Amino acid sequence: MMNERRAVAPLRVFLVVLFAVLVLLQVMSLPGQFAHMARQDPEMAYLRWPATAVTVFWVLCVQAVIVCTWRLLGLVKADRIFTEASLGWVDGIVWAIAAAWVVLVAVFLYVGFNAEDPGLPLLLFVMVVGLTVLGLLMVVMRALLRQATSLRSDLEAVI
Repeated sequence: MMNERRAVAPLRVFLVVLFAVLVLLQVMSLPGQFAHMARQDPEMAYLRWPATAVTVFWVLCVQAVIVCTWRLLGLVKADRIFTEASLGWVDGIVWAIAAAWVVLVAVFLYVGFNAEDPGLPLLLFVMVVGLTVLGLLMVVMRALLRQATSLRSDLEAVI
């Protein structure tokens, strides 16, 4: 467990940096980018606010995953990862991924039915598949965590 504990501090530093960059992206970059795009292409200006809302929502989902990961790291550091407390934080990750997936599928369908060029729908399809794999992987990891938690509880009861 020593190596895992040494990795917690640097990982937390990078999670803080990532979270700060995402806040900057959410507050300044994304709204500004879509405002600029609306000025450049007035025909597509009606997409400014929906696109801003969707992308800010996706960033919020990533931020939720970061917060849950931070809490799980605290449990790793305290050697309490195989407890019921960790399952709630893993559930938070699963739900954030699921929420992002639902919105991504909606965007994929909207773009797919309205696109003239297959490039963007194909990119969105790859993203849907990737997010599906990530979500299902997290469900499997949650099941493994539940089994390990149960086994540890049983072992502690025997000892």
